[in-house]
Amino acid sequence: MTEDKSYFFCGIGGSGMLPLASILRGRGFTVAGSDRALDQGRTADKFDWLRAQGIDLFPQDGSGLIDKNQILVASAAVEDTVPDVMASRELGLERVTRPELLARLFNAAPRSIGVAGTSGKSTVTGMIGWILHDCGHDPTVMNGAVMKNFISDDTPFASALVGQGDSFVSEVDESDGSIALYAPDIAILNNISLDHKSMAELRALFGGFLKRAGHAIVNIDDGESAALARGVEPERLRTFGFGADADMRAIDIAEKPLSVAFSVLDGGDSQRVELAVPGRHNVANALAALSTARACGIELAEAAAAIGRFLGLRRRFEIVGTANDVTVIDDFGHNPDKIAATLKTLHAFQGRLLVFFQPHGYGPLKQMGHELIACFADNLSEKDVLILCDPVYFGGTTDRSVGSEAIVDGVMQAGRQAEHIPARADCGAKLAELARPGDRIIVMGARDDTLSTFAADILDKLAAR
Repeated sequence: MTEDKSYFFCGIGGSGMLPLASILRGRGFTVAGSDRALDQGRTADKFDWLRAQGIDLFPQDGSGLIDKNQILVASAAVEDTVPDVMASRELGLERVTRPELLARLFNAAPRSIGVAGTSGKSTVTGMIGWILHDCGHDPTVMNGAVMKNFISDDTPFASALVGQGDSFVSEVDESDGSIALYAPDIAILNNISLDHKSMAELRALFGGFLKRAGHAIVNIDDGESAALARGVEPERLRTFGFGADADMRAIDIAEKPLSVAFSVLDGGDSQRVELAVPGRHNVANALAALSTARACGIELAEAAAAIGRFLGLRRRFEIVGTANDVTVIDDFGHNPDKIAATLKTLHAFQGRLLVFFQPHGYGPLKQMGHELIACFADNLSEKDVLILCDPVYFGGTTDRSVGSEAIVDGVMQAGRQAEHIPARADCGAKLAELARPGDRIIVMGARDDTLSTFAADILDKLAAR
């Protein structure tokens, strides 16, 4: 990467693009971009924040690409007919994908820490980033979610942190195969389950990730991850989990509605941890982060105290508010593992669940529709209600043969209450109408920033009753 080049992000407002653009800008590079949401007038505050960093924004019509020293950063899925791509080709500009650019930064770092797995990546990345920051290591952090600890008036969209220390912490994605680009000093593997690719493809991708790592930190409770761990040399491997065979493990777990406490055992060392985020899945996430902190030379007592001050991430079991004794929760759950973790956390305590799910595309429904049906059937009670709107669709040639109605039919056949209401606004009205004191409404979905606004609107409807 050279200082004479500038970077133009096509889709700069995306959850993966925005933090990477912020890191580049924070390191002194010239950054500009465009976004379809900007042209449509959506999430204006996000784009105002990007401008405040000195990032120029343009309509997505090719007008921002005028200099042969520019590099176009665009998803591999962006079609050649998009005006920005057409303009870059006419100028003969270099084009890189987001993960290709991120991998250049990541692999060049003195200490690269990559967080992988089907579920929990963003939370573990945030936990590690916070521990390193709180313990004075000044890391750079690349996350796909806003980290609450780093939010301020100047950084309302804190999904990135630009530090001056040696550590570069980033979640790495298997969904597009780009995990193969990363060669981490420390690799964390949370879990492996069906999401965007077949299990055979996932085993190959995650297995290669561990083989390239200097040190591997693996969830030994996850069968698929444990199988891959057996191929890692003992001197490169540390495991975590709940069982006695884990190098670092959790015992004496005490769950509360909005928090969880446990004791962590690491060899002969023991510390009590009080997390400000709920659920047993977050205990596992914390073990991954604490194991990483130990690999970075941080004492367990110091790391345990720091993680107790971790505030969580936006849209990860985020309490929007309570009105008329009905609580609204905004959550990123979109694959079976994530959805199950949230529903299990909620069902640890009494109260009916009204679950709204917006699928994050037609492709994922086709890939894991049967697993989603089984997840909802297994984790909803007979009193709970599930409502699905149509999947996220921003245009293009996606196969739309499997839609939300197929998921609803399967869940109903399993004996659970479910309904397909195509328009999201109508779903919100239905949820507010159904809600009774003591209920909890959970808004679930990914790849759509406006879901948080939707959740807030439901709370407003409840308050107005």
